[in-house]
Amino acid sequence: MKTLASEFPARYREWVETNRRIVHERTKGRVGYVHIPNMGPHGYSEFHRYFLSEIDREGLVVDVRFNGGGHVSELILEKLARRRIAYNQSRWSNVQPYPVDSVAGPMVAITNEYAGSDGDIFSHGFKLLKLGPLIGKRTWGGVIGIWPRHSLIDGSFTTQPEFSFWFKDVGWKVENYGTDPDIEVEMRPQDFAAGRDPQMERALQEINKALRTNPPRPPDFGQRPDLSVPHLSKG
Repeated sequence: MKTLASEFPARYREWVETNRRIVHERTKGRVGYVHIPNMGPHGYSEFHRYFLSEIDREGLVVDVRFNGGGHVSELILEKLARRRIAYNQSRWSNVQPYPVDSVAGPMVAITNEYAGSDGDIFSHGFKLLKLGPLIGKRTWGGVIGIWPRHSLIDGSFTTQPEFSFWFKDVGWKVENYGTDPDIEVEMRPQDFAAGRDPQMERALQEINKALRTNPPRPPDFGQRPDLSVPHLSKG
């Protein structure tokens, strides 16, 4: 046996897997779950770890609570914004949607006051793209990006504020404010102590309601065309 250097990775995986199981159970397997811990290489990897296994379900809960920021929010938003417009049927395998890896039905996102920087940007972008309701608390409000490019002789480095964000609805106002959720849900200390997650509860209510009112409908391909070579007349 080998002692873990930190119990954080194990506890994080337990939290994510518990959330995933709850979403599956409460939606009868119709909705998937993905948590994005940050918008860096690790967060991008975590997104795909779950997204690629959850995409075949009818809906998706995207959780960006405690997101530490980074720089890949636009890549993730591009993927979530895909809309199915066609299907591809190969001779020897199952039907695939076009574009591939596109969500079949409704989405909701959960955010909180600990999501910042590119976590702010993702949360605001999710709202602007109208991908679904944003649930939780107002995000942290720190979108001035830094560039740690000046190293010092002792091995440390300096950072400079270099990147600011403007959005078409609020201009520069995400900085020092954050983005407001569409549906505000408080996570109280007593909720943490009791093991309750009211933000997840509300997300499940919203996505189950969306599935009832506007469920994704599988395509009716109808009679497939006969594209074989026509028989020539003998006359």
